[in-house]
Amino acid sequence: MSMSFRQRLQQLNWDDLTLRINSKTAQDVENALTNDSLTLDDFMALLSPAARPFVEPMAQKAQRLTRQRFGHAVGFYVPLYLSNLCANDCTYCGFSMSNRIKRKTLDASEIINECQTIRKIGFDSLLLVTGEHQTKVGMAYFRRHLPIIRQYFSSLMMEVQPLSTNEYAELKSLGLDGVMVYQETYHEPTYQLHHLKGKKQDFYWRLETPERLGKAGIDKIGLGALIGLSNSWRTDCYMVAEHLLYLQQHYWQSRYSISFPRLRPCAGGIEPASLMNDAELVQLICAFRLLAPNVELSLSTRESPYFRDHVVPLAINNVSAGSKTQPGGYADSKAELEQFAPNDNRSAAQVADALVQAGLQPVWKDWDGYLGR
Repeated sequence: MSMSFRQRLQQLNWDDLTLRINSKTAQDVENALTNDSLTLDDFMALLSPAARPFVEPMAQKAQRLTRQRFGHAVGFYVPLYLSNLCANDCTYCGFSMSNRIKRKTLDASEIINECQTIRKIGFDSLLLVTGEHQTKVGMAYFRRHLPIIRQYFSSLMMEVQPLSTNEYAELKSLGLDGVMVYQETYHEPTYQLHHLKGKKQDFYWRLETPERLGKAGIDKIGLGALIGLSNSWRTDCYMVAEHLLYLQQHYWQSRYSISFPRLRPCAGGIEPASLMNDAELVQLICAFRLLAPNVELSLSTRESPYFRDHVVPLAINNVSAGSKTQPGGYADSKAELEQFAPNDNRSAAQVADALVQAGLQPVWKDWDGYLGR
């Protein structure tokens, strides 16, 4: 019987890993850059403070690998927020149950209105997002609405509360292609500090979600840590790499996606415990491309237009654009319902134009439904 990722995580000592990352040398970084196939130890070097002076050669190599694997294509997707109801209390999220915001869950006619509006913009790849509320926006809600939404889009992903293997398998039969589930932080004491009420307090139920997705045969699984939540973003991102390589080994039939969310302003928001500047985010993105050349790297509208325009051409092959982070935001924008404030508020067409000017090809459609069925 092979080891679960929970067991693997319990073998890893957070403080020891932090020390190891911070003690890497320029020589370790140079060695990692000469290797065609990176080990986790190489990745650690590229993640370390010692790699800061090497961001330029890292970026050049990352761009070369990205063009080899993905050509000039950059996938476009957009989030559709179905509900901001939430039964969790998390310190960093605008949807937290303790925040006094207006709550809304879209009904069938509102969902159709949103889908039609989004299709008119040009999107064919959709990410469904809800707060975590088992009774109001749980399986019964998804069963009712997923088949309707699927009629409008050729690719459908979700970012909702963790579900069981059987529930994921059922959603797959209704047209679900991918699930994004971010651990937020892999440091359990920090995780407990920020998750005050609700099912999300269960660190290991969330941690084991990607394994349940793999068992259910979900095509794409998205991973990531919320950068700035723990006292070491480097250690958290190293844990994401451990998680990714574990999943690729055990659930190789699924594709994987890595996202890089930095803490953004929201209602009742907190200050980041560890700050990451723009150069360090570029370093992290390039390190992931060198570790996992075939994996999708995604950048959301949390980042500024300037940053996205300069970094997407290096190593990113999936972006959101024109995002509204409140339920019903495309047909009728009401900012007071937002989960967080996007940083890139350009229209999807403006983002697409910027990519074309950089010599890239925006791809609005992931694949034809019949190909993957």
